[in-house]
Amino acid sequence: MNLTLGQKLIRTKPAGRHHDEADGGGGGLQRSLGLFPLTMIGVGATIGTGIFFTMVEAVPKAGPAVILSFLLAAVTAGLTALCYAELAGRVPAAGSSYSFAYATVGEFAAFIVAACLLLEYGLAGSAVAIGWSDYLNNFLVNAFGWEIPAHLRSPMFVSDHRNVHFMPGNFNLPPVLLVIMCGLLLVRGTKESATTNAVMVLIKLAILMFFCVIAFTGFDADNFTPFFNPDADSGYVGMAGVTAAAGTVFFSFIGLDTIATAGEEVNNPRRNVPIGILAALLIVTVFYLLVALAAMGAQPSHQFAGQEAGLSVILQNVTGQAWPALVLSAGAVVSVFSVTLVTIYGQTRILYAISRDGLIPKIFQKVNKRTLAPTANTVIVCAAVALVAGLVDATFLWDMVSMGTLTAFIVVSVAVPVIRAKQGPGEPGSFRVPFGPYLVPGLSILACLYIMKDLSATTFRMFFIWMAVAVATYFLYSMRHSRLNKAQ
Repeated sequence: MNLTLGQKLIRTKPAGRHHDEADGGGGGLQRSLGLFPLTMIGVGATIGTGIFFTMVEAVPKAGPAVILSFLLAAVTAGLTALCYAELAGRVPAAGSSYSFAYATVGEFAAFIVAACLLLEYGLAGSAVAIGWSDYLNNFLVNAFGWEIPAHLRSPMFVSDHRNVHFMPGNFNLPPVLLVIMCGLLLVRGTKESATTNAVMVLIKLAILMFFCVIAFTGFDADNFTPFFNPDADSGYVGMAGVTAAAGTVFFSFIGLDTIATAGEEVNNPRRNVPIGILAALLIVTVFYLLVALAAMGAQPSHQFAGQEAGLSVILQNVTGQAWPALVLSAGAVVSVFSVTLVTIYGQTRILYAISRDGLIPKIFQKVNKRTLAPTANTVIVCAAVALVAGLVDATFLWDMVSMGTLTAFIVVSVAVPVIRAKQGPGEPGSFRVPFGPYLVPGLSILACLYIMKDLSATTFRMFFIWMAVAVATYFLYSMRHSRLNKAQ
């Protein structure tokens, strides 16, 4: 059967076929994750990034109103989480929003979503690994009085928001070592990685509670006045600063998507994936708001700009002692390991799903027979993430990750009414978005667009260049090699 170009672009992969492959019809990944480790994967991919690093980028934009930025991002993520929860129950396969799009709005849109996810996860892994250097160095200084030489923890390419500067002789070594350690753990298998991640997440939550308890002893309500950013020269006055900062921190909710990427390795995915998404969102939102409130109360907003290892510095200033900063830095070193681990994991599972559909080369779907992990896939991803982390700074990475995340979230929201129309109400007892298939998804789309509008012009330019590369790849390779194309 010869399809027209238009028919090829909108051809869909039936949700039932995703399910058959996930249960052994063409997959290879092993169902080994229960509800608790699944929820910890989501928490591990979120808590740590927005709090440990992006306060430095977000607070100068929003001022003390950064608390509203986290709340705005949480509400937007919550609306989308409800959409994810329904779709994850209907399409319990690896690939997350890519698989959802393939089952609903068609192959071309699914490939564009996949490109957004690759941008999202790849740059998130690099950006988080870069931030790890600051806390590692802070820990070494407080514990041993030794710091990593500046040229071994500085990037070769540095941006000042206008120009890119070349710094020969610099190489950011710590994030590269972090990515290598994550890769070694991931190639051992999913169950081992998930167990390690769960332990690190519990340590992370304990450390953040430790921060809140101490930071609140130095709470000063005057730090919240003025509440909104009053600096007209910054371009982020009032709510403009709040939405711009929300765009910066929004990528922190990438963990919701990561839970869905694990759908093919979860026991009873139709039950556990929706519950895991909603449970992770609740835990993340509570901790983000608590830590942001404690940090803003303990330190004036103007001190956040350019501050390395910010939370550790706050504790040191509040107590006048080094040991609280030492404890927090040690916790950050552990917790950021878990964030990097989970983002790389998510990237490999998305590539696995795309490769199995024939849209990218087969090497990304090859699974090690002993560990049941996609070893070659993991090595390639780690090499790319490590290269970016070692050579560039994180100035634009945060916003680029948010752009990819927001675009993927919009497609997920569109997919809900489409799949509801195709499949009907779903199986008895399965999760469904409340108030019908249009209200919550529509609000989710509007919220994503509202946050997206205040991202920088540079972010939009880079995003459109990436999209142009994705479109060219689809028409030159993916459309012809698609498994659906060969089956028709």
